[in-house]
Amino acid sequence: MKKVIGYTLLLCSTHVYAQKHINIRVEEVSKTISVLASDSLQGRKVFTPEIDKAAQYIAEAFQQAGLKPLKGNSFLQSFSMVSATQESLTAKSNGTEVDPQKIVLITSKPQITLSSHNLSIEKITATDNFFSKAIQFAASDKDLLVVVDPAFADRFPRLSMLKRSFFQSAASVAFVLGDVDTQNLTITASHNIKEHQLANVVGILPGKKKADEYVIFSAHYDHLGIGKPVNGDSIYNGANDNASGTTAVIELAKYFKAKGDNERTLIFAAFTAEESGGFGSQYFSKQLPPEKVVAMLNIEMIGTDSKWGKNSAYITGFEKTDLGTILQKNLKGTDFNFYPDPYPDQQLFYRSDNATLARLGVAAHTISTSKMDNEPNYHKPSDEVSTLDLENMTAIIKAIALSAKSIIAGTDTPSRVDTSDLR
Repeated sequence: MKKVIGYTLLLCSTHVYAQKHINIRVEEVSKTISVLASDSLQGRKVFTPEIDKAAQYIAEAFQQAGLKPLKGNSFLQSFSMVSATQESLTAKSNGTEVDPQKIVLITSKPQITLSSHNLSIEKITATDNFFSKAIQFAASDKDLLVVVDPAFADRFPRLSMLKRSFFQSAASVAFVLGDVDTQNLTITASHNIKEHQLANVVGILPGKKKADEYVIFSAHYDHLGIGKPVNGDSIYNGANDNASGTTAVIELAKYFKAKGDNERTLIFAAFTAEESGGFGSQYFSKQLPPEKVVAMLNIEMIGTDSKWGKNSAYITGFEKTDLGTILQKNLKGTDFNFYPDPYPDQQLFYRSDNATLARLGVAAHTISTSKMDNEPNYHKPSDEVSTLDLENMTAIIKAIALSAKSIIAGTDTPSRVDTSDLR
């Protein structure tokens, strides 16, 4: 019995020692997040010069860390988006005019006529996650007519936000409020289409014995930019959302490069356009064979204490795979705890940048401390570095590094998401 107790104490002390001696320092965390959330970057809004500056800063950080570009010779993973300004839309069902306010059309075509006879029909039911399902359908590669349950009548007009930016596509998607007769529906519309350039920032740390198996650390780096002034401040700095997660990715890249013992290949990704619909992560996820991605640890808003206080965070979709259990196992003997997502009604698992790969079966989860029922600075100009607990944030980044060690080493492989479970 004494030997067992002694071994247990030794194991615990070893884990505590390992956590304390992970070389991720609060001074570096503070330096990085202070740049990303500075007024000079004006909230990192998509399609602005400031988000381009943020991307360049992250790319330089990856280069200085010693990463390699995922492809080619640039850390910038560039892609095109389009936006559509509707100039006209008319619709008829069985020869009767339909209120155009009950139709939202997503298309890359300046002029288009659609008939329900030539469209695949899908539905958003009253029990679905409205925006998650809508985003999924909007990315379709075939023409769709999506019938939206009248229960979402109050939210339906917000689907027009999807027209602000989306991927160039030969397919068109018409969302129709459910009280419209879709039997013989014809929609004719014209749009002004503009093309825009965006870029993720992606670096890679090649693995050794399992180089063709990928572990991803990710976060989105965009935010809201300049908005409605509050107490004289109009810059929505996005320190917690999500300069905190981007800082974590940069610091983890530096740490694992210096450590130099990863058997699996590590990919570090900073996504753009999360606030606009998760387009950066959607594009990124399509560049990788999902069967080669072992795990994705997406990091979102870790600058404030969780509902359990310090030294804690939660994992979205905890029950979907055993990744969370593996992370917990690797943290035994430390002061840190990972918990299942305490906000299941928010359906966060499919609302962040992990969603695309999760839908493809990857053990892709988001780590966060955000109190979804009480984050006073969320999407406000007051989301500044001064409101964050950088000591605790550093502890979270260290915990992520330590908890992922067996996955990076190739000794643990998380189970896959059951894609038949998708709604």
